[in-house]
Order: sequence, then C-alpha cells, then structure tokens
Amino acid sequence: MTSGERRFAQRLESHLEDDYLCWYDVPVGPTGSHPDFVVLHPRRGLLVVEVKDWKLGTIQSMDKSSVALVTERGIKRQLNPLEQARHYAHQVKQVLEGDRSLLAAADSPYAGRLVFPWGFGVVLANISRKAFQETNLIEVLPAERVICQDEMVESTEPERFQRQLWSMFGVTFPCTLSMPPVDRIRWHMFPDIRVNSVQATLLADREGESANPVSDLLRVMDLQQERLARGLGEGHRVIHGVAGSGKTMILGYRCAHLAPLLLKPILVLCYNAVLATRLDHFVSERNLDEKVNVRNFHGWCFDQLKLYHVPLPENGATDFADQLVKKVIDGVERGQIPRAQYGAVLIDEGHDFQPEWLQLVVQMVDPNTNSLLVLYDDAQTLYGEKTRRNFSFAKLGIQARGRTTILRLNYRNTAEVLTVAYQFAREFLAPKDAEEDDIPLLSPQSAGRHGASPEIVPLTSFDDEVDYVAKRLSGFSKLGVAWSDTAVIYRSRFIGERVTEKLRRSGIPVNWLGESKASRRFTANENSVKVMTMHGSKGLEFSVVIVPGVGYMPHPREDVDSEARLLYVAMTRSMDRLVLTCHTESAFVVRLREAVRVAA
Repeated sequence: MTSGERRFAQRLESHLEDDYLCWYDVPVGPTGSHPDFVVLHPRRGLLVVEVKDWKLGTIQSMDKSSVALVTERGIKRQLNPLEQARHYAHQVKQVLEGDRSLLAAADSPYAGRLVFPWGFGVVLANISRKAFQETNLIEVLPAERVICQDEMVESTEPERFQRQLWSMFGVTFPCTLSMPPVDRIRWHMFPDIRVNSVQATLLADREGESANPVSDLLRVMDLQQERLARGLGEGHRVIHGVAGSGKTMILGYRCAHLAPLLLKPILVLCYNAVLATRLDHFVSERNLDEKVNVRNFHGWCFDQLKLYHVPLPENGATDFADQLVKKVIDGVERGQIPRAQYGAVLIDEGHDFQPEWLQLVVQMVDPNTNSLLVLYDDAQTLYGEKTRRNFSFAKLGIQARGRTTILRLNYRNTAEVLTVAYQFAREFLAPKDAEEDDIPLLSPQSAGRHGASPEIVPLTSFDDEVDYVAKRLSGFSKLGVAWSDTAVIYRSRFIGERVTEKLRRSGIPVNWLGESKASRRFTANENSVKVMTMHGSKGLEFSVVIVPGVGYMPHPREDVDSEARLLYVAMTRSMDRLVLTCHTESAFVVRLREAVRVAA
C-alpha cells in the first residue's frame, strides 16, 4: 500500500462497524479490474473508492477525464481518479445486474435496477479540505465525492467519517441485504472465490449444470476462508480444518495466486493418489501445469530417485515404500538430491504424512521465497501409527507459530449427515487442546445446510446388499442424479469387487478404482459411478454416497479407533445423501443406529 492507502485502510478498520465488508486491491469482475477499495454494507450499499497520494503542487491540471501530474520524468497524464472509480463501479454494476435475484421486482418503480445503492468516490490523502476548496479541483471532483487528508485522521469522529463515505452515493434508498444476497454479490464480483471454480472442479464438471452461471445455489468461500486465502502472505502457514471446511479449495486458490509470481515451480503433495489426480485435473484446467507439479508423496519420491540417478529399492521388497522415502532422505543429506527445488510447497491432507516426510519436504522450499502451506485435520488420520501423533511442527522445521488458522465449519455435508457421522465417531474424535504450534483435534460445526437423514438399511445377506446398491443407484439416476455424482465406498476389497460386477451386469457405468493402478487416473468428468476404498476416498466428495458392508466393521484384526475414523471419513464424503447397508449386527451397526436415533 501507499502511505495514503494505508491510512485510509486504518480508518476503515477503526471507524467502521463489523458488518462492513472491505476489500483492498482485489480483482473485480470477469475483466479483473483492480479498484483500490471496495466497501459493502448490508444497509447502505456498495462503494468503490480510489485513493491518491498526490500533493497539490504535483497536480499541473485536471479536467473531468484526466489529470496532468508533475513527475521527475516530466508531465505524466493519468485518468481522472473519479472517472477511474466511476468506471470500476459501473463494471461491478453491470456484472451484478446480470443476476435477477439482485434486481428490484417487476412491479417496483425501480424494476430492473439493483436492490441496493451503489456509488464511487476519491480519497485525496495529502490534500486538506481547505486546500481542496481553494483550488479549481472542486469543478472536476464534486466535494461530496471526496475525502481529504484532514478528514481521515485518527481523531476524526467515526460517525462523521461514515457520513462522508455515504455522501459519495449519488442516489440513496433503504435496503437490507441478508447473507445470501451478500454471498451472491461476492460470487459475481470475485470469481476467484467461487467454490465451483475450485473445489467442485476437483471432482467433475457436473452433468446438467447449466451454461447459466447464476444457479440458485451459488457456493463461495465464506468470509473467514476468503480472508485466509487472500491474506496468507509469506512464510510457513498451517491450516487446521475439519473435513469439508474448504482446505483443498484454499490450496487451489493459493496455487493460482502463486503461479504467476514465482520463478521456480510449485509442488503440491498429498498421500492419496486419487486426490492427487483430482488436484492435477484442477491445475490442468487452469493452465497452471507448467508451473504447478502435483504428485502423491511416494510418487514424488520415486521421481526424485529417478531424476537424480539414485538406485531404487529392490523391486518387490515388502518395505518398498519405506525404503523409497529413506533413499530420498539419504540422497538429500549427502547432496545428491538438491534442496530448495521449489518456489512453494503445498501439502494437502498433511495429517497423513509421517513426521520425517514433513521434515524432508520442508527442505524442498526455496529459502528466498520460504512459501510453505500445510493443511491438516487429525480427525482424518488413517495411515501410519494407530495413535494420535505427538510432535511439534517447529521441531520438523515448520515455523508456523503465529501463522496458524483453524477452520471449524463444515460446508460439504448436510447437517443431518454430519450429525450422524460425528455422533457415531465422537468418542474417537474428541477435541483436544493444543499449543498453537501443535496439532489440535477439532470438533466440526455444521454450516447449516439441511437434507435427507442418513439411512441404515438392514438386509438378509451380502448378496442382498449388493443387489440393493445397484437398485438405489438406478433410483438416484432416475431422479436426475448424474452417475458421476455417486460413489460406493467400501472397507474390504471383496466388497468393491462384488459391487463392481453387479453394476456392470446391470448396465450401470462404473469405475472401480481398486481394479488396477491405471484405473486410479480416471478423468474427472467421466460419467460413471466411482467405486473406491475408504482410504482412497479421502479429500473427495459426492452428492450421493453408499457404504455397503458396514456390518463387517470393525475389522477383527484392526484397531477400533482407526476403523471408526475410516467409517467417519467415508460418511463425510457425502454432500447430500448417505446410505449404509448391513446384514449383520456388528458393534459399528449398533453405534450407527444410536447415532441416527440421537440425530433425529
């Protein structure tokens, strides 16, 4: 910021109430214009403000379209700042007028116009009101649309400061914007915070989602997510978030933001190979693949050994994956594999990374940029130790103290799905206090979206479960749900194999991710039912999720806590409808029935 912009921003922060929303230098609308400040108030309207640090002596002349400035390099002509602000405001107005829900009703005298006022103005940060009035600037900058230097000092009364802001409106009238229209305004003004353009794209271009970009349900980052995504800044950052809180969406935004700024490539890592495919799809769609490399962690380790001619572990070794990582660590320590290869490293699902993996990856960040982002939710830890890890990020080289954020709101699931999932697993997901540098175990909170209650369907045999899965998927399809919006998530391989066979015999398009390694790289827009393991479902979401065979859980040779977390992860992949089937009354089925009863 210039010094004038900084002073004006301080007044906005100190002299406005919390219900004002303010953005500084954020791309607006489809053309990506950059007004200095945009201010939105639910009962006042929308204001675009340009701030100029000019001194009176540097203004040679000004008319209604341009200004001539005296600079060290001679006379420089610029757009009149009020005309500049007016132009930005009209761009915003035209975009918002495309949304019928933001227009006055047809029977209103203001039919076809926005339901809230809009305006524009100028801040002259180094010119007093007296000096302004003694010049002919007032002829080209109407006094009511200007805030002067002495009117934005700390001692200015907040009420007076606000009155001057709202005098910049040419027209005023009463309005009250609730949160949904405010979200619609944000959706139109700031395309980069649209969930559809980031998170949903990781899954598919949903069949039937119209060419009309203004659907009834517009998904945008909430205000905390937007502030976080825009203000991550430099250095190491850790985001602790519950399932469905938008962590991956923020990662996608961060990639798009960093790609044009960094000379070295960006590395995105996750444990889940399927999630890596989704992230890679997003990167390719945004034409970022030349700058952003997306890999699952062990795939990246394999690439490093091949690239720097380090011998691979013996093929077929039982500990091949562990040896793969150890060889990379050893190669880095002796200098055969270089450090600081990437301008930025972003880790999704960081809770699945072993401490030594994180310690290795930190060394890959160029110290000149020092850009590291780790996304974490210990409630979803499925790999590695059976118990919750106890380590400090600082000891691994992640210097994020003072730069950590917690996201508790779950946006993916309906309140009904989240309540049943959490009631089922609450004993295994109990929130725990943690130092800022440590790893908190979070309790999720619903964002309040409602839908059908989860179903637990008892059947007489596993064959009946398989038949039932096929029938329900066909039923959802007849209701208009695309095959690509449905998933069958299972615990044991034989379940996935039997379900896949049945779906194919029934003529239902299916992609079984466990069938072969190649099948894990299905295209995101393939219109087929996805059949996948609980482990493989991490980081993904589907409108409809069916979980057969829950009566086989917990697996007798596995830790109960880990099995409960697995089922919790599977259930929280559902955005709208969740169906679970069983033919035996296991301990988990009993817990599920109780969870449904409590939720009801």
